[in-house]
Amino acid sequence: MTKDSIIQAINTRVGRSDFNAWRIGLTHDLGERKTYWKETEPQDVFHWTQWTADSLADAQEIESYFINGKGMKSGTGGDLSPSKTVYVYIF
Repeated sequence: MTKDSIIQAINTRVGRSDFNAWRIGLTHDLGERKTYWKETEPQDVFHWTQWTADSLADAQEIESYFINGKGMKSGTGGDLSPSKTVYVYIF
């Protein structure tokens, strides 16, 4: 999805709730990240939603926008490669 489409989708998903109650992250491996947040850092991932970004650069801009501009918590998946599919997730 395009950067603007993902930003719009996240704004719609969060709606009127406080952005600082949500966490955003980037990953190549959705299963690993979701398990990490459920088991290693016990978090409620019931409201987990994800999107496939067009590029790593777009994903990083989306993440930065929501962390620095909207106050979301962060949680990236470590070293990310521009040659792999990257996902933006929130919960």
